[in-house]
Amino acid sequence: MNIEDIESFFKGLQDNICAAIEETDGGGKFKEDAWEHHSGGGGRTRLIQHGSVLEKGGVNFSSVRGEVHPRLRQQMNLGENDDFQFTATGISIVMHPGNPHVPIIHMNVRYFELSNGTCWFGGGIDLTPHYVVEDDARAFHQHLKTVCDKHHAAFYPTFKTWADDYFFIQHRNETRGVGGIFFDYLKPDQQGNGQGLSKEQLFAFVKEVGESFAPIYTTLMDRYRDIPFTQLEKDWQYLRRGRYVEFNLVWDRGTKFGLETNGRTESILMSLPPQANWEYNLILEEGSKEAATIEWLRKGVEWAPV
Repeated sequence: MNIEDIESFFKGLQDNICAAIEETDGGGKFKEDAWEHHSGGGGRTRLIQHGSVLEKGGVNFSSVRGEVHPRLRQQMNLGENDDFQFTATGISIVMHPGNPHVPIIHMNVRYFELSNGTCWFGGGIDLTPHYVVEDDARAFHQHLKTVCDKHHAAFYPTFKTWADDYFFIQHRNETRGVGGIFFDYLKPDQQGNGQGLSKEQLFAFVKEVGESFAPIYTTLMDRYRDIPFTQLEKDWQYLRRGRYVEFNLVWDRGTKFGLETNGRTESILMSLPPQANWEYNLILEEGSKEAATIEWLRKGVEWAPV
């Protein structure tokens, strides 16, 4: 298995997810924007807007290469004078629906390889409901736990905790949503995050995570697309989108790294919603649906007990 095989899978995954989302939305169509990276390689940004369900959604494929940036050298403890080249490939997805009863969802699966042969997988998938529905959150986590358990018993509890810690808006003291799984630096045949699995075994896991996206999200789109909503609920959606923006611009490592290393701005900021609001010193009505949602936005909820 070489990097071309991994790139081919990610391209096909992008195609399959776009087809499933278009069919379920029933109104919007993805438009592709092919681009080249300044250091080598490029990608395909696909965006759907003003659909029947989705106000905005993006499914990005990229495969870029070049010299390892100084910031990444420092993060990886690489020597400043060593001639390290990298190749990075993967897909990144964010969906922003129009109906506030349909949740936001994000997924990223990726592969990174250095010229010295070091390589690893990373990624994750998380759900950000505007209104938390406990049964949906539990079903979402149970799906991810089932996927993880097929590949290693330690994956779900480890990656679920990692997601709780990563998708956390520190200045608000709340999680971005109901979490999911997050993993990085899964290196083959080494103890640690990779749990000693081979490159082929880790890739099989990443593939199954990626293939989980379409069935999970199309089910939620269909379930809530026609539920009536009030202006109050729409206003709450805009406020929750504001929290999403805060996380992506202040805390998200991928966004910050991409912007700091001259990445493609349009593709990096694809994750932002078409509209978001902020209200000064917001006070929620006690016992309201909005207040109930905030109560769920915390670390450590055992959505799918181990």
